[in-house]
Amino acid sequence: MIKLLLISILILSTQKGVAQTSAGSEKIIPKWKLSDLENAILKADKPTIFNFWATFCRPCIEEIPYFQEVVKNYNEKGVELVLVSLDMPELYPERIQSFVNKFKFTANVVYLDETNADLFCPVVDLSWSGAIPASLFVNNKTGYRNFFEDQLTKQQLTEEIEKMIK
Repeated sequence: MIKLLLISILILSTQKGVAQTSAGSEKIIPKWKLSDLENAILKADKPTIFNFWATFCRPCIEEIPYFQEVVKNYNEKGVELVLVSLDMPELYPERIQSFVNKFKFTANVVYLDETNADLFCPVVDLSWSGAIPASLFVNNKTGYRNFFEDQLTKQQLTEEIEKMIK
């Protein structure tokens, strides 16, 4: 019965959202297929940062706290942050969920259920080698799209958000 309830919650959660469980504030991390990622990028209705990370990536973990902090400063502008986990399948959901809870991630977190970088990298950006951290900035209302395959500083992030929302 619990499995059925959790599956239902996952199905009903929005592509970019993270569902709440009835047991409290623990978040269920949705599992995205490649088509979900592509649709989320193409149909983002507000300025959105897709940040690609993994629990084993030190630079990723260093930048996520200030990504969340800076994006929070742009709430009134509607900026959204989606943390896309590229962890191995055996780490989903328990290890990733535990990691997200431990570090108190506040952004939307999803797990990309695709390990073939030759398939998912071109969907994000044709120049992406698959290295992480990587971030895609999208504002579909203005046609803005910019990709970074590197850890960004807080200043770089702020400057890029400013460009994205203009």
